Amino acid sequence: MGRGRAKAKQTKVARQLKYSSHHIDLERLREELGSGDDRAQDRPETDAPAGEPADR
Repeated sequence: MGRGRAKAKQTKVARQLKYSSHHIDLERLREELGSGDDRAQDRPETDAPAGEPADR
């Protein structure tokens, strides 16, 4: 029965996330996600699934 406060807080947080304007640094996000060409060249390409050795 004591769920009223918890639900009210969740609703408050959800509204804050929905309606507040957040500044997103797209360049930094792009660097963190590794969508640049520099990192793609450094990774070796293998046909083996993740976690399995490539020499199988």
